[in-house]
Amino acid sequence: MTDYDPAENARKSYDVAIDAMREKLASFKCVQIGDATLYLGDCREILPLLPKVNAVVTSPPYGEIREYGGHASSDWLDVISSIAKGLQVGGVCVWNVNDQVINGSKSGVSFRQCLHAKECGLRIHDVMIYCKSGTTFPDRNRYLPAHEYMFVWSNGAPAHFNGIRDRVNKWRGTTLHGTDRLPDGSTRPIHGLGSDVPDTGLRRSWWEINNTAGRGDARGHPAPMPYAMAHDHIVTWTNANALVLDPFMGSGTTGAACVKLGRKFIGIEIEPEYFNKACNRIDEAYCQPRLFKDEPPKPKQEALL
Repeated sequence: MTDYDPAENARKSYDVAIDAMREKLASFKCVQIGDATLYLGDCREILPLLPKVNAVVTSPPYGEIREYGGHASSDWLDVISSIAKGLQVGGVCVWNVNDQVINGSKSGVSFRQCLHAKECGLRIHDVMIYCKSGTTFPDRNRYLPAHEYMFVWSNGAPAHFNGIRDRVNKWRGTTLHGTDRLPDGSTRPIHGLGSDVPDTGLRRSWWEINNTAGRGDARGHPAPMPYAMAHDHIVTWTNANALVLDPFMGSGTTGAACVKLGRKFIGIEIEPEYFNKACNRIDEAYCQPRLFKDEPPKPKQEALL
């Protein structure tokens, strides 16, 4: 009778589990284009089979606001749970979402999703606002619905923050002045008092994005993520060669941005029509040579420093 070796038994069990996961992952249609790995299937089935990633940049379907190939809507809490398990330490998830109006009330699903991410152990690192250039006509008792949320969740502190500094400072050419107010109500001189105000400063947490630009790249998708959103978040939260995931790939916006920025990409799409369009779009992105580095966004004049 051979002696029982717990460590050896654990290794064998691990190997068996890994082989089973690889076999299951291989059952899904997969297309490899450069550093982009694209899966056709339900992200809830595929996510647990994937390696850990540096970032997730995605925009899930929002309730019943758009028809999506006949696929049922969800609150996507199970997807968020899988994302939380699949983020590297220091990894970031950007979750662009909006709420549907049902019987006169906003659904509030976006807030449940955000709080669920925290329950899964992620930090709510930031709550950013996407300000849309185009909008739909509202109910008679509402203002124009021209914003969506860009929740930024992180596994611990974000490993990278390449903040985009394209906001024109009102007080450029002068020196810093003013005070900070302390908890007891007293004040103290601000940090950097007397130093020169630079021409441009860090963006604010609300981004004005043209949601009508690049609609041709949407290729018939009912609710495409703006390219600028994907591009600028990938720039902000990752460095070159990072692995970025989009579990709701759609027309391939995040993947196309990864190609241009030199990131590796994993995309998952459940609808065959959009999957094929995303494959074509990402393939075309690889066919376009990167002759120059990406131009930084043009500075915008804003009212405050």
